Amino acid sequence: MNYIDNITFAVILIVGIGFFIKNIKKISRNIKLGKDIDRKDNANKRWNNMIMIALGQSKMVKRPIAGILHIIVYAGFIIINIEVLEIIIDGLFGTHRVFSIFGGVYNFLIGSFEILAFLVLISVTVFWLRRMVVRIPRFWNKEMKGWPKNDALYILYFEMVLMSLFLIMNATDTHFQTLNAGNPISQFLVPLFKGFNSETLHIIEQTAWWIHIVGILVFLNYLYYSKHLHILLAFPNTYFANLNVKGKLNNLEAVTNEVKLMMDPDADPYASAPEDENEVPEKFGVSDVQDLNWVQLMNAYTCTECGRCTSSCPANQTGKELSPRAIMMKTRDRLEEVGANIDKNGKFVDDGKQLLNDYITPEEIWACTSCNACVEECPVNIDPLSIIIDMRRYLVMEQSAAPQELNMMMTNIENNGAPWQYNQMDRLNWKDE
Repeated sequence: MNYIDNITFAVILIVGIGFFIKNIKKISRNIKLGKDIDRKDNANKRWNNMIMIALGQSKMVKRPIAGILHIIVYAGFIIINIEVLEIIIDGLFGTHRVFSIFGGVYNFLIGSFEILAFLVLISVTVFWLRRMVVRIPRFWNKEMKGWPKNDALYILYFEMVLMSLFLIMNATDTHFQTLNAGNPISQFLVPLFKGFNSETLHIIEQTAWWIHIVGILVFLNYLYYSKHLHILLAFPNTYFANLNVKGKLNNLEAVTNEVKLMMDPDADPYASAPEDENEVPEKFGVSDVQDLNWVQLMNAYTCTECGRCTSSCPANQTGKELSPRAIMMKTRDRLEEVGANIDKNGKFVDDGKQLLNDYITPEEIWACTSCNACVEECPVNIDPLSIIIDMRRYLVMEQSAAPQELNMMMTNIENNGAPWQYNQMDRLNWKDE
């Protein structure tokens, strides 16, 4: 490899990594648009969650077929990319298989990579068949049309090509094949290139090498636009996930403080500091992405669009409008729109839109039974229910827009001390019947 190749490689590497860092900064900026929330408690349990769920894939195997295949692809993605380090060194310094100096260890690693690459090819082929031939229903919900469906397929094609290039690169490396060590899979591809002379084989190897590394850099930057961003965000997402028992809802701090003040006989309501006339009152609940906390926004970016939440949602199963997956996808779409607004104007300029109504309808959020099935099923601990509950709070407390049945129940509680439309004096009449 001459200096022109080295320089070209360095430029491609710098541009690829630089663009990736730029996009990561943009994602970080968008997530920080959310309200602050303290998730620094119980560090040991949080680390355990991250290791078991994000790294160990413990929730994926609840559905064994998809879980095992995903673990193979995940392991392949992580382990095989160790080989990228060798490619980078070779590309920058003009060496060839620089780590081969480690002898048997290197042969074992490359052999393991080849086996993993082959297993990844099988796994992604099965994934493609599940989507396009078996047509598993959760992959064909209405929110999975267009880009979401194509995105999942692009990822599968990417992985097929990258793994194939890795094997072709090894199969056409004459010196590597001569050693007959570390080539348990690529040796079976050698007959495909039997009619080529050594110079042609070298060209094929180098072409596969270049396309492989450029493809990895393209894939790295494609993550920003793809559901596969969870490859990176699954780790912080599981670490900062809600540790409270499922079903325990948080209380609005402003409301809690008001109730405490009302219930404290020694409290002096006039002792509090006077309100600033120019201060904007705190909004109850959520109407747009800026009202969500940063963990909820990170949840939106982390969503894998696997549909396990929606396939387990009782409301969705009975034909209701609600899809927890769609809630997360719409939240991410709105957050991206807000981020683009900031990029264009330097700050957010009111665009007349909001998450509630323009993206997510009241019909969707009122269909939720608050059962936490979506939270339980998510393989990376995303919490769609928290967003749904916060939007409900906005409708009830800011717009008085609860469904008629709920308004009647709240009126009965206010007047009768119970959800039923009976006078308190008549509650025990049933015992005389």
